[in-house]
Amino acid sequence: MALKDWINYADYSDLQNFAYYPYETHNIVYEIGYNLYQVLGGLIAWIIDVLFPNNGLSTWLMSGPVVNLFAIVNLALIIFLVIFTGVLVSLWQERKTLGRFMDRRGTQIGMKGFLQCVADGFKTFMKENTTPKKVDKMGYTWTLSLVIGTSVLVACMLPLSDRFYIVDYDAGFLIVMAIYALAPLFILVSGWAQNNKYTLIGGMRAAQSMISYEIPMLITVCAVAILAGTFNIGGVVAAQNETMWYVIPMALGFIVFFTASCAEAERTPFDLAESESELVEGWQTEYAGMKWGLIMLGDYLRGFASCAMVSLLFLGGWNIAPFVSAEANAFLPELVQLLKGWFVFFLMIWVRASLPRVRIDQILNLGWKVLTPLAIINLGIAVVLKTGGFF
Repeated sequence: MALKDWINYADYSDLQNFAYYPYETHNIVYEIGYNLYQVLGGLIAWIIDVLFPNNGLSTWLMSGPVVNLFAIVNLALIIFLVIFTGVLVSLWQERKTLGRFMDRRGTQIGMKGFLQCVADGFKTFMKENTTPKKVDKMGYTWTLSLVIGTSVLVACMLPLSDRFYIVDYDAGFLIVMAIYALAPLFILVSGWAQNNKYTLIGGMRAAQSMISYEIPMLITVCAVAILAGTFNIGGVVAAQNETMWYVIPMALGFIVFFTASCAEAERTPFDLAESESELVEGWQTEYAGMKWGLIMLGDYLRGFASCAMVSLLFLGGWNIAPFVSAEANAFLPELVQLLKGWFVFFLMIWVRASLPRVRIDQILNLGWKVLTPLAIINLGIAVVLKTGGFF
């Protein structure tokens, strides 16, 4: 067969009727991944067929199960690249915004300073990858991988629109919060495994802080689920588009969740787990080179995910506004979600530039004695609004 025939070998005009299509609704990322494999896989199959005529491998490469498998792999890669680019934009945004707050220009390396992120990546990659002698190597290595892996997983599991997602699950927000809850354990074990008193103290601080702030976050998510009637992420966004953004009836919940998100991402003024003026670099002290760079990337991934969750829970997600027409809301919803997330991240930057670091006891008191009661009050407000028939 000719190259064109191999590329069109697995051509299905209606992908949702494809026997191996894994989704119930339209997924534009899967479609892109499918079309990409049609071209690349068809090219490989054609080359093999030219070299070895009438072989079964070429046909197998373009069979339905294989096409579906590589379409899903391409989908995951595309979503990761989009999220990774969004995180780099957030990093650039923070540097430029902090520069303005401090009456300076901020980074200026290439394209309005954006290439500073790339330069930092090369710098950390070129640094020596050292490992202290007396560390627990399994804990030292695996906890780092798990912290970064869960950060990537959380960021990629949050959809950018009703057509741009990896999976659509009914308990979406609960699963995301469950993955969030793994980080304190990994960080505590990592701080202990490094055999350093500063890392141990930093790990203990991180675990204490994260646990104290995850509880009000989860209670707030439950309050949103009561109003929306579902934990499904798309369902929460659709419910807001039918009524109003939940930041209006649950302004208290928005404040609680935003504050807890800053602490969950270890951002100033809640960065006592790092606290370089006291603990060198906290639980990250003994990680050098690219390992430290990946930890920083993980921190920004969690921050990016937290901002995305604020947008999805309280700001209508990928819909522009409830009063806007369906056609307008359907125009580039992924960009709308990203812009809302970057707006929330701007608020985080503003907090960082305005407030000094607080003590660890103040952080814990704020989480347990202030935010948790406020989250419970917000939950009560949601119950009253729901039972009263307002939502």
